[in-house]
Amino acid sequence: MATIKDVAKKAGLSVSTVSRYLNHHPYISEDKRKRIQAAMAELDYTPSSVATQLRSKKGTMIGILVSRIANPFFSHLVDAIEKNARSHGYNVLVMQTYDDKKAETNMLEMLKQQVIAGLIMCSIEGDPKIVEAYREYGPIVLCNEQIPGSDLPQVFTNQEAASFDATEYLINQGYQKIAYCTGGTLTRGGHGNSRTEGFERALNTHRLPMKIDWIFKQVHTIDDGRQVADKLLSLPQENRPDAVFTSSDEVASGILESYLAAGKKIPEDLAIMGFDNQPFTSMLAVPLTTIAQPVEALGRESTNWLIARMEEKDYQLDTSELELQLIKRKSA
Repeated sequence: MATIKDVAKKAGLSVSTVSRYLNHHPYISEDKRKRIQAAMAELDYTPSSVATQLRSKKGTMIGILVSRIANPFFSHLVDAIEKNARSHGYNVLVMQTYDDKKAETNMLEMLKQQVIAGLIMCSIEGDPKIVEAYREYGPIVLCNEQIPGSDLPQVFTNQEAASFDATEYLINQGYQKIAYCTGGTLTRGGHGNSRTEGFERALNTHRLPMKIDWIFKQVHTIDDGRQVADKLLSLPQENRPDAVFTSSDEVASGILESYLAAGKKIPEDLAIMGFDNQPFTSMLAVPLTTIAQPVEALGRESTNWLIARMEEKDYQLDTSELELQLIKRKSA
């Protein structure tokens, strides 16, 4: 018995195009309609009502993959994507990876099984080559992530340059002993690598040390920040850093909270740099110096590009609003 994949192959089109035709999607050219009809007639293909229902759901469903929805950056990003998707008549399915490769594969399998029509990946945990291999099953767009050398659509900001500028700002403020917190592992090609490269480049440019006691990996939450602060405060006074550049505002706020609770002053005892410019950062006991990300623009451009691919249209990425900005406040 012929399948939808057989029809797509015979017609020389994608499975998603045939699926849209079967569900009376308006964005199908007359030429493609005729090719699909001819392939169906030649293969004697008749879609079942159950399969049609599944494809109908799949045809309007966009997958969104994030590491942690509890992270305010990702919650705002998902909100921006969903609002834009809904305005175009699409629904979204969100999955969290919690930095687990298996969860990422599960979402990619949903694309393969046509549960979703396209996928926006705001987090990459596994092998980029595996991600690219799934593109044959439907469009994939990377949001705030990169695979160097890949021709997958990628919507991102220059986090390496922003991290360099932020670290250099701390150095120009007179701080010489700078700690670093990352959500990744510091491995090349790993999560958060661009920020790490920017941080390292700034230290190397100014010939400053990067000490192992001042490096904290796989930290994400406010509680992680509190634990980082405890470790810093446990160091002998002469070995403590005088500034810290963190991977997120949550980590930064946890460090700030614990330092203040220990009777320390910010930034006199420790200057703190966040990342994301979450709404709460301006309302902390010591307002947080941080890097603002263009969340709305990232979500909008990623969604527009994905929908264009799903509907087989051209799309020109608008980079005019994809700029990172250093927000200078009292914590540094």
